Amino acid sequence: MAELEAEIARLIRQYQAKTGKSLTIGAVESATGGRIADLLTNVPGSSDYFKGSIVSYSNEAKIDVVRVKKETIENYGAVSSQTAMEMAQGGRKLLGVEVCISDTGIAGPSGGSPGKPVGLFYIGLATEHESSSQKHIFRGNREENKQSAAEAALNVLKQYLRQRSKQSSEL
Repeated sequence: MAELEAEIARLIRQYQAKTGKSLTIGAVESATGGRIADLLTNVPGSSDYFKGSIVSYSNEAKIDVVRVKKETIENYGAVSSQTAMEMAQGGRKLLGVEVCISDTGIAGPSGGSPGKPVGLFYIGLATEHESSSQKHIFRGNREENKQSAAEAALNVLKQYLRQRSKQSSEL
């Protein structure tokens, strides 16, 4: 079990111990193809908080399953901040979780353009009250870019959980 996944588990359990409330998470993945879910489920007991993942690799799956607006993909592209946020929002509702992370990107070796190079990823996060995304550009091969994006998504989740845990301590 890697340190990052273990830290996420610890933060979730810490939050639950402090507040007495459960905290569930899910993921909607595109270019990582299920790696985020794979990493999260490496932790024994992760079924207590991880409810599932949807791999919405195609635009059709993003639109029909996760409910990304067709206009969002037409106006901004499948690899965009807006799409990442809508993926996380849709996944949060579909999976019935408090927090959902998402990724969309160009793993490579092809598919890039001058405005959207190979290695460009957006990591989304949605809760009931907020949605955000972060842009990342990785410089590895396809496998390395997918792994880097999955780890970046877990880091986004970890930072959110740290902030939420700190807020619960201040109550």
